[in-house]
Amino acid sequence: MTQNNCKNRRMNRLWELKIFSGNANAKLTEDICKALNMETSASKVEQFSDGETNVKILESVRGNDCYIIQPTCEPTNQNIMELLIMMDALKRASASRITAVIPYFGYARADRKTQPRVPITAKLVANLIAKAGADRVMAIDLHAGQIQGFFDIPADHLQARPVLLDYLKKLNLKDIAVVSPDVGGVERARKFAARLDASLAIIDKRRPKPNQAQVLHIIGDVKDKNCIIVDDIVDTAGTIKIVSENLKKAGAKKIYAVCSHGVLSGKGVENINNSELEELVITDTLPVDRKLGKKVKTLSVAKILAEAIIRNHRGDSISEMFM
Repeated sequence: MTQNNCKNRRMNRLWELKIFSGNANAKLTEDICKALNMETSASKVEQFSDGETNVKILESVRGNDCYIIQPTCEPTNQNIMELLIMMDALKRASASRITAVIPYFGYARADRKTQPRVPITAKLVANLIAKAGADRVMAIDLHAGQIQGFFDIPADHLQARPVLLDYLKKLNLKDIAVVSPDVGGVERARKFAARLDASLAIIDKRRPKPNQAQVLHIIGDVKDKNCIIVDDIVDTAGTIKIVSENLKKAGAKKIYAVCSHGVLSGKGVENINNSELEELVITDTLPVDRKLGKKVKTLSVAKILAEAIIRNHRGDSISEMFM
C-alpha cells in the first residue's frame, strides 16, 4: 500500500460521521439516521436522583465529525444542560468537530431588550453553546434572523419551508392570502406568498402582556380568500385563535396556519381546537408523541436535517438547499 493510500484511509477514519441524540427528541434523531442509512451512535444520558445530568459516550469518537441532535424544548433548562454536557464529553473524548443540531432553539424570543433591565437570553444561550465546545450550530427557523449572528461560531439557519410548502400545494387551494400574524413576520410570509402565487396580508396587533395578543387592524384583502397564517412558533396559540377569528369576521373562507415549531404549551391544543382554523400544520422539531388533537398535522424535517448534515460533513453548500 502506498503512503498516499495509507494517509487517505487514515483521514477517512478520522473524519467518520457520528450522530448522537439527547433525550429531547430521540425519534427525530432515528429518522435522520434512517435517511442517512446509518445507526445512531451510542451514548447514555441519564439523571441522578438529585436531578443532575449524567452523560457517557459509549464509543470512540477520537478524530470524528460528531453531531448532537437536541432541540432545547420543554423541559428547556434540562435539555440545554444535556446538550452542553454532551458537547463537553465529546470535546474531552477528542472529537475533531462537534456540531450542535438544535431543531428548535429555545429562549429565542428574548432576542433584544424591549424594556430596561431585561436579559437577552438568546445571546446568553448562544454563548453557552460555543463555550461548551460546539464548532458549529444548525437550527431550523430561528425566531429572528439576527440570532444567527449571536453565535461566535458558524451557524447554519435552516428552513422548514420546503416541507410546509409541499403540503400546502397538495391542498390545491385557490384564491390564497398568506397572512403574517405580526409585522415582524412579514419577510417569512412574503416568501410563502411568492411560492404560492398568493396575496399578502398583515395583522397589526399589540401584546398587553406575554402570551396575550390584541388585533388592531388587518392590512390587506382577505374577503373570500383562503387564508394561510404563517409563523415560526405556536406556543399557547392565543394569537392564532384571535387572528383566525378576526379573519373569519373579515370574510375569509377557509383558514389554515403553518408554524415550524409546535410548542403548544398551556391551553395551546385547546385554543387550536376551539379556533376557526381548518388545520394547523407543524413539524417534528419538537417531540410529537403528544395528544395534539384532530386539527394538528405534523410533518417531518428529518430529511432536511439529514441533507444539511451530510452536506456539512462533505464540505458542500447548505444554502443551495433553500434556493
